[in-house]
Amino acid sequence: MTERELDHIEGTVSSVIYENGDNGYCVLRLNTGPEGIVTVVGCLPCVSPGEALELEGSWTTHPSHGQQFKAERAVRRLPETASAIYDYLAFGGIKGVGPATARLIVEKFGARALEVIEEEPERLTELRGINPKKAAEIGRAFQRRAGLRRLVEFMVGEGLGAHFAMRAYKAFGDDALAAVKDNPYILTCEYVGAEFNEADRLAMSLGFSVDSPERVQAAAMFELAHNLNNGHSFIPRDKLVSVTSALIEADPGTVADGIDTLVEQGEVVEDEIAGFRVSYLASLYAAEKAVAGRLLEMARVKLLDRSELARLIERAQNSLGVTLADAQRRAVETAAERRVMALTGGPGTGKTTVIKAILELFGAMGLKTVLTAPTGRAAKRMSELCSEEAQTVHRLLGMGFSWEMGMPAFQKCASDPIDADAVILDEASMVDIILMSALLDAMKPECRLVLVGDADQLASVGPGNVFSDIIGSGTVETVRLVEIFRQAAESRIIRNAHRINRGEPPELGNTGDFFVLQRRTPEKAVETIIDLCTERLPRHMGIDPSQIQVLSPTRMYETGTVKLNQALQAALNPPAAGKNEKRFGEFLFREGDKVMQTRNNYDIIWRKGEIIGTGIFNGDIGQLVRINNQERTLEIDFDGRLAVYSFDLLIELEPAYALTVHKSQGSEYRAVILSAMQCAPSLMTRSVLYTAVTRARELMIIVGDNEILLRMAENNRIQRRYSGLKTRLKSGLM
Repeated sequence: MTERELDHIEGTVSSVIYENGDNGYCVLRLNTGPEGIVTVVGCLPCVSPGEALELEGSWTTHPSHGQQFKAERAVRRLPETASAIYDYLAFGGIKGVGPATARLIVEKFGARALEVIEEEPERLTELRGINPKKAAEIGRAFQRRAGLRRLVEFMVGEGLGAHFAMRAYKAFGDDALAAVKDNPYILTCEYVGAEFNEADRLAMSLGFSVDSPERVQAAAMFELAHNLNNGHSFIPRDKLVSVTSALIEADPGTVADGIDTLVEQGEVVEDEIAGFRVSYLASLYAAEKAVAGRLLEMARVKLLDRSELARLIERAQNSLGVTLADAQRRAVETAAERRVMALTGGPGTGKTTVIKAILELFGAMGLKTVLTAPTGRAAKRMSELCSEEAQTVHRLLGMGFSWEMGMPAFQKCASDPIDADAVILDEASMVDIILMSALLDAMKPECRLVLVGDADQLASVGPGNVFSDIIGSGTVETVRLVEIFRQAAESRIIRNAHRINRGEPPELGNTGDFFVLQRRTPEKAVETIIDLCTERLPRHMGIDPSQIQVLSPTRMYETGTVKLNQALQAALNPPAAGKNEKRFGEFLFREGDKVMQTRNNYDIIWRKGEIIGTGIFNGDIGQLVRINNQERTLEIDFDGRLAVYSFDLLIELEPAYALTVHKSQGSEYRAVILSAMQCAPSLMTRSVLYTAVTRARELMIIVGDNEILLRMAENNRIQRRYSGLKTRLKSGLM
């Protein structure tokens, strides 16, 4: 197949209509001389009037804006004549230089003006009104703009997205281009976010050897970081050597030497856990040690004698109009007595009542209490149930990104702690070791912590097995609620959740709020799920499709989320005139789609009324309200927070009509439909089925093979996670 021939145009930029500072995409007018003014679109970062461009690309016709030239390759030259340099300076080429200053500079230095600004900015003081400080600022502004432009051009030319260049420049500053050329693997750092294979391809093109120290070390770091997504806080040393060797086809001895170098540099920390030599990313090791140390300190403190509690608990019960069961009362007493406690129990066992009672108790004790949860949906549900404001842990801590550390950071910390005497954390099973470390660090030394969750649900998506490790260590006082209250016991959702948790299959009778629809083939299962979402539930039960969440244990197979999302999108949000679309990878995005963010992004700006914030996080769900093909952006509404994405960021989005059970953690939906068909054995487990069922508030429908349900309920296989927290807590190691 021969490469298609590209059209060629050249000219001088007369004006810039639009520029996206995140990805370099712009719309400009190009003066091509005798052929007139042409509209050009493409990735041309930091372009300014007066620049000369030679472009290769193709002609397109925009439905609203007419004929345009879509640039795919560009040769750029800064203006060389005095008049062109004036246009460049006068109309935005350098921050802080306007038409009047531009005229002075060009009149003084002529065609050498840009050369003087870049190489001899101090000479600008020869001009009236420019002092040494102003001259230095103009020089730095030009150098920054030129440096960013060269970096973007280099990386785009090497096949990497412009957004990686923008992030690299923010992370590494004016020396970013030299830093990337010196070691392309720095692009895999968490903030820039390039995949190892992308950085590896660039490194190979720059002449790095297959066994270069930079490549070996980057591969080992990649394996450690990649396994965070599998829930592992560390990897056994021998296994790390093995998987890294396989990844880059390098000698194990060379890999071992590379890991030793990383240990010497402090990027990897090695320790002994349960008799095995293990390797941690330095940040994970620090987080695990910090969590263990703080919890051990808190667990040793006994705050209040039980004899003082009777009156306070009676007051709380009267205020709530309830009588606490024995285990519930014991939980409230423990919260009063201890600086840290854990409360666990399945659905219908009264965890919310205990939280309300603890809130009342803490209020009577004069303690300022904050409510928090790992996700926005969980925090919203906590607010509704407790009639008190709750917020996400990220928001509570003021999450952002630290350029100095090159990793996520929080405004709230030991030196600027949370203004609270007590923190109640719901859905604690979802919290990973990094977030728990940050939360504990931001709590004042005397602050109390109540951890609430269901230890039988799936573990956090992120690294560690925090909630289960804390309970399993026996170090932190724990109350387990097991009694199902009468009103809750009337729900077949709750009864079946507890049956599943005991290893019994759910009751198959289709009554009340729990239904099992037997389907033996994937085709029939998908057909039934579509019918339920589009016809049966909306028409017969008055449940809008927006209140229905389809779940699957897997992304793959015919009933995985990828195929289900395609089918559900076609049924619930079909193409229509005036409804814009954008294809990206395996997904077609369409205005009106339900979408999910798949990685933490600390830079995305959102607005909610007059409030402006940053950060959209892994698992956040929103609606795609607008696709702007002209500006190459999307607008997404995340529960009232309106965020604008560039097309490059589509790699961080997926359709969300169907979610994996893992991604549904911490959320509750009016109606849940679970696809229960054949998938990978590691996903056909009791905890997956239990977690799915406990996501439903009013209606649970399982569509699939009854034999699969039986096997899932019986299979109590728990995927092993490498975590040292339980060992550290049990042994008292910090």
